[in-house]
Amino acid sequence: MQILYNILAIIVAIMIIPVFMVRSIREKGFVMRIRQSLGFFPEHALEKVAKKHCIWVHAASVGEIVATSPLIKEFRKEFPTSPILVSVVTTSGYEMANRIIKDADSIIYFPLDLPFLAGHVLRRIHPRVFLPVETELWPNFLKTARQLHIPVMMVNGRISDRSVKQYKHLHSLLTEMIGTVKKFAMQSQIDADYIMRLGAPPELVTVTGNTKFDQTYTDVSAEEKAQIIREMGLTENEGIFLAGSTHRGEEDFVLKAFKAVREKHRGAKLVIAPRELLRTQEVIHLCKKAGFTVTTRTKLQQEESHNEDIVILDTIGELGKVYSVGDVVYVGGSLIPHGGHNILEPAAHGKAIIVGHNMFNFKDTHALFKNRDACITVNNEQELAEEVVRLFDEPEHRARMEAETLAIVNENKGASRKSAVILREMLEAYESCPENRQRARATQKIDNFQTYFIDLVHSKEVHGFFMHIIMGILYVFSVIYAGLVNLKLAGYRVGIFSHRKLDCFVISLGNVTVGGTGKTPTAQRLATDIRNMGYHVVILNRGYRAKWHGKVGIVSDGKRLHMSAAEAGDEAFMLAKHLPNVPVLIGADRSLTGKYAIEHFGAEVAILDDGYQHWQLERDMDILLVDAVNVFGNGYILPRGTLREPVSHISRADVCLMTKVDQAAEGSCEYIRETVRKNNTDAQILESIHQPRCFIPLSDWYVDIAGDGIEVDQMRGKKIMAVSAIGNPASFEQTLSDLGVVIIESLRYPDHHDYNMQEMKDILQQAKNMGAEAIVITEKDAVKVPAEIIQAGMDIPVYVICVEVRFQQGSEEFRQLLEKRLTEKLGPR
Repeated sequence: MQILYNILAIIVAIMIIPVFMVRSIREKGFVMRIRQSLGFFPEHALEKVAKKHCIWVHAASVGEIVATSPLIKEFRKEFPTSPILVSVVTTSGYEMANRIIKDADSIIYFPLDLPFLAGHVLRRIHPRVFLPVETELWPNFLKTARQLHIPVMMVNGRISDRSVKQYKHLHSLLTEMIGTVKKFAMQSQIDADYIMRLGAPPELVTVTGNTKFDQTYTDVSAEEKAQIIREMGLTENEGIFLAGSTHRGEEDFVLKAFKAVREKHRGAKLVIAPRELLRTQEVIHLCKKAGFTVTTRTKLQQEESHNEDIVILDTIGELGKVYSVGDVVYVGGSLIPHGGHNILEPAAHGKAIIVGHNMFNFKDTHALFKNRDACITVNNEQELAEEVVRLFDEPEHRARMEAETLAIVNENKGASRKSAVILREMLEAYESCPENRQRARATQKIDNFQTYFIDLVHSKEVHGFFMHIIMGILYVFSVIYAGLVNLKLAGYRVGIFSHRKLDCFVISLGNVTVGGTGKTPTAQRLATDIRNMGYHVVILNRGYRAKWHGKVGIVSDGKRLHMSAAEAGDEAFMLAKHLPNVPVLIGADRSLTGKYAIEHFGAEVAILDDGYQHWQLERDMDILLVDAVNVFGNGYILPRGTLREPVSHISRADVCLMTKVDQAAEGSCEYIRETVRKNNTDAQILESIHQPRCFIPLSDWYVDIAGDGIEVDQMRGKKIMAVSAIGNPASFEQTLSDLGVVIIESLRYPDHHDYNMQEMKDILQQAKNMGAEAIVITEKDAVKVPAEIIQAGMDIPVYVICVEVRFQQGSEEFRQLLEKRLTEKLGPR
């Protein structure tokens, strides 16, 4: 059923492209709506909510936004530290939300429920909880919520007769959607019965009432009411008849009723608020055809009133307040088979209300007011005219209805408060469950595109029709990419492309996979060993993500730093800070930076950090790093997998260094050895581990990167938040777990991510809210943390885990090989 739904969704999306193109020209703000619906948000839109444990409330259009407004106020009281995100579907809903919801941290358009798109946006935001208002259930979105173990609670739930019949056709899809929701807070017992008929477990269903009874954005003082009347040119009137949310066909009924009123009340005025603003000109034509003078709200804002008979309300978000000026109110969508509109907005002002007999979308609310004679129901245009005239003629009858309407509204307030309390209870129960916490932590590790992509391509089983298509496309590109890599390498081997040569001993250090294998700490260890042998060594780094751009960049001259982390890139800066006696240079062309290092620093040995693929330069030794935790990626070339080049290219390596062997799964090291021997019988095999040295407070680390800090055993049993932006965050987290640290939360950012001040403040606040005793980051992250955050002070300690590479099995053989090669070229030391 999911596959069929996705096929239909894609077909519909393609078919409505022409409609979208027309609407983008005709409707203001429609382009922004489509961009956000496709997942392209402005930078500021998600800044305060993405990955910040937010409460996400989704309301489709204006009506749901009205219901959402009081909910947001109560959520803010109940969860003062949790950011709140509101999403909408329509342009009018977006404008209304920005007008009346002031407590939300962000308001966006909801993503289209297309395969992968809805899931991508949900992963990007990763809220604490998702709250659909009324009946906003979307299969692909909810499917991702299940996968990420994000709890879902329906608030102000409402199900119409029509919806019950339509939902039943969804079969298994409906079962999955209903099964995702952890709590159903419904408007009435009728709605509760309907949702249980659709499969909701009775123990998860509760009746809270309608939150629209709690709305306050429509509150109007006597001064504001007088101002509205004045601005709309209604000052001289003998009563105002207001028709709200009218649909095509209803304006004719309303105009006939108004004509009947005018026979006795010559100074009566009419206000019409069409449900669709695009019909404004059509309604103006109908009014003129009926013999009335007419103007619009927007025209009156630009020029003085000429005392017209009718005013068309052609603005968004004002109807709720404008209802206050009506003496008799007709709520549209009810004399045609649309199902009516909510009568609670005019009821909040204590108005005498008339509706048609088609109120099936609001059965419970309509029944409540009708049974207490607070709402008149008519069956046709003749009855509408009669009842409108009667209410104009009998002010006593109108006053009695108004008083009863206000009484009903006051009696039914409190649904929003109930919903907030239920949400609190639901979250406490859900988040206190150890199994749920563990699942949530596991899914939050896939919280950026980079880690999501790696997890996707590493999946051992590919489920779903569309996943097979995507993997097939990625595989085709992998074949093309592998062919280009082989072709380029062959060009160097046969002499089509020329190698450059440096007058020093060149060592390349790299890998055949993307992601972290430990190149930087290994380069640090190797440079230290070679320096201790008595040789002048330099490190040549490509300067990935460096803000400095040029041919030769000096990060360190071996005596002092010349660049910041932002200018040099995190890896080069960290190497320079760790190696005070080793010059570190950056530049894309290592032959240029190497030549500079020889001429200015007397370099005898140049280490190419991440240089296994830098074929332009001749090397004296190639050291290939293989992560024993993530062995050769998944065996596929980019983009189907994470291999930079085929595994057979191990043949170029002089040394194969297996990193993190202490964390390797059983059999991994043996498999690596077999693969190396299969492709390279001469390469020396070496093993290493990343040994945690200490935990250094972040402020101390900035002062002395080689400080003693605190011993690793002192962190055992402490509840910490692990934060990282590295190639292999799983290894970092495994290291912490092996030390006995209790990880209550792990935040993963894309590799080489630059932290900003607000981001760090949010991380600190989240850790504090979750009861963490400390935050632990890597040295690679430490260089990217703004110094201002330290100067401003931190409420929770932040530690940098310092690790050092230790060579294990094969270390003596490797040292002998290195000394032999160096001596042969440079002479003994």
